[in-house]
Amino acid sequence: MMIAPGSTAACAAVPSLAPASAAYLKAAHLLLSHLERGRRIDADILRTTMETAFGGSDAEGAWDWKTAYDACEAAQVLFLRRFGPAMRARAGSPASLLGMLAKIAALLPSHTRRSDESQALQQFSTPITLGFVVAAAAAITTDDVVLEPSAGTGLLAIFAELAASLILNELADARADLLAQLFPTIAVTRHDAAHIHDHLDAPVRPTVVLMNPPFSVAARVDGHVADAGLRHISSALARLADGGRLVAITGASLSPDNPLWRDAFVSLQERGRIVFTAGIDGRVYARHGTNADTRLTVIDRVPADDPAAFPPSPGMASDAATLLDWVTRLAPPRAAVAPVGVDAVCLRRLRCAHLCHDQRSAARGMRPPARGSSPRASNSLMK
Repeated sequence: MMIAPGSTAACAAVPSLAPASAAYLKAAHLLLSHLERGRRIDADILRTTMETAFGGSDAEGAWDWKTAYDACEAAQVLFLRRFGPAMRARAGSPASLLGMLAKIAALLPSHTRRSDESQALQQFSTPITLGFVVAAAAAITTDDVVLEPSAGTGLLAIFAELAASLILNELADARADLLAQLFPTIAVTRHDAAHIHDHLDAPVRPTVVLMNPPFSVAARVDGHVADAGLRHISSALARLADGGRLVAITGASLSPDNPLWRDAFVSLQERGRIVFTAGIDGRVYARHGTNADTRLTVIDRVPADDPAAFPPSPGMASDAATLLDWVTRLAPPRAAVAPVGVDAVCLRRLRCAHLCHDQRSAARGMRPPARGSSPRASNSLMK
């Protein structure tokens, strides 16, 4: 069962399928056909796909390359929704599944061009290999309600969707529109995630938070904001159910071992204890437009016995496989979670969002293909 968060108005005023988001979705489906066959998507293929979907070239202003990269990410979401369960069944182990995901990621072009918005909002989407490790660290179950406060193009959310209910929020309009098409049963909210706890309705109480917030920028604030990532984490932790788990990707320096942040993390541990933290080499993000080192931090919403004590970090993971191994061996089992209810209002929002999407899709001839109508994924990707 999925719930649809946000204000009642979010359901009552479900937006129509905007031309831009319709073109995004068309491009994603065209790119999906290449992924299904194990074909590498180079710049020429991507350009032709975007021109077909948007009815013009980038030189004419019909689209830009950041839009093209978002379409590639949307295609990955569609691929994982369609083939993820079969991949998981065939893999037999998390490490094997990670290898399959790496093969898919290798078919997509590197992000070599940035837009003004992507720079201003630090929109560096999570690589699917790292997204899988984040989901593994969260230990998501079918009983969970998962919040992603800065959902981007859904590359973290899709791993949660395979197991749990979703709450999605995204501030950037273009990405929020795309999310609404990729996750049509979810009423995507559009709040500043640095204050997500203040914005969500009281009954919305996630048991898991997955997040990749901006590292050093804030909405409607010019210049560098050093504690931007910590603001996002603190607000999401405040919203998390007692006993729930938060998994965050941040800049590498946002660490309890860093004297600049130690006092802040001591204060944070009065509400939730850090159970795992490790650096991630910048090469893991290289294909997504940055080579900056990052960090994976896991926090359980249980007050620490000693707020000044932190778990030792295993170091800097050179790749996603190393990080997965560390998470599997070192992250403890989850704590018991306080019961979370879903009220009738939330269910009505779900039905409203789903109905409105079906009506829009039918009106535009964009109803998704029936189950079983798509070709099988290339065998080379499934082993």
